[in-house]
Amino acid sequence: MSNKRIVVTGIGASSPIGGTAPESWEALLAGASGTSTLEYDWVEKYSLPVTFAAQAKVRPDTVLERPVAKRLDPSSQFALVAAMEAWADAGSPDVEPERLGIDFATGIGGLWTLLDAWDTLREKGPRRVLPMTVPMLMPNAAAGNLSLHFGARAYARTVASACASSTESLVNAVEHLRAGLADVVIAGGTESVIHPITISSFASMQALSRRNDSPETASRPASIDRDGFVMGEGAGVLILETEEHAKARGAKIYAAVVGGGVTADSYHITANDPEGTGAARAVHLALSAAGRSVDEVTHVNAHATSTPVGDPNEYVALHSVFGDRIDDIPVSATKASTGHLLGGTGALEAIFTVLALRNRVAPPTINLTEQDPAVPFRLSGQPMPLGDGDQLAISNSFGFGGHNAVVAFESV
Repeated sequence: MSNKRIVVTGIGASSPIGGTAPESWEALLAGASGTSTLEYDWVEKYSLPVTFAAQAKVRPDTVLERPVAKRLDPSSQFALVAAMEAWADAGSPDVEPERLGIDFATGIGGLWTLLDAWDTLREKGPRRVLPMTVPMLMPNAAAGNLSLHFGARAYARTVASACASSTESLVNAVEHLRAGLADVVIAGGTESVIHPITISSFASMQALSRRNDSPETASRPASIDRDGFVMGEGAGVLILETEEHAKARGAKIYAAVVGGGVTADSYHITANDPEGTGAARAVHLALSAAGRSVDEVTHVNAHATSTPVGDPNEYVALHSVFGDRIDDIPVSATKASTGHLLGGTGALEAIFTVLALRNRVAPPTINLTEQDPAVPFRLSGQPMPLGDGDQLAISNSFGFGGHNAVVAFESV
């Protein structure tokens, strides 16, 4: 495999704090929270123990044309909206269809389509189940629909590795570009599963925060009183291409994607390894692929979901990589603002990492009350300057199943 330099030339996002990538970034820097009480009758109907979530700021079906939206599950709607933004931001690259690839991800897929169809079957019978049900609910629906929309014929691949999904899709995109499978890749992830069944399930395993009386402050990574994550939804998309291709067409370049690492814990289906061995190895793999050392990292976007066990485990993993220096590296825990987008979270946080490097500022971490001594990351409720020199950042994602994915970016 070659060492071709891979760059980011376009970004797009639909998140709980903004309908676009720039809007999400500005809201993040301003300390916004995308979490609010859910105003649906099913919250009361099922007596849900958690009554809030981080819903997308802008509904995707209000952006897409109605006939298009009707053929897509909300997860694919988010993917298309974010991809259209990213593609336009990249200058709508003129690339042969056979040289355009899709590396996309979701943690769960078309849950709303699946469960709505089940309700229709039970209440109205099989003849009323829509013929597009399977194409809408399948996990590869987002990748397939992006391939159709943009005419991508190199490949259209899907990763489903829970909350590590879209970070893994970015690592795959870098590898596919370096392998010469494409010149341009549309990469990212999406999720839209704020639904009674997922809320009930995550709540049953004691994974969700239960601060129903103060939803906007519920996600509080590294705080000693954190009590779980906040479910979010949306999508993030990055346009990646070889630097040679980007420069030949005069594209603007946000940052370089210099390496990625993917590992498995083989420890537990939901809990991450408390020794952080797999997570640490993913960081080492990402930096090794980048040809960079741990001493060069200047910023970390932490996975930091605000769960009692997950946050300190991530600190253990990073401390094993960086030693005491991790306490001095500016760290951002952006799920405090956006909630946890599950399969879409890695791509959104990759965008935040890219913009942190481009703007030389680490985003703030809101809702940090009293910091847990077991999670002594260098966090701040205000944006932290990163300085004027070369910057190297990593963004972490960890998922059920023991999946670990880390991607490394450098400033340009």
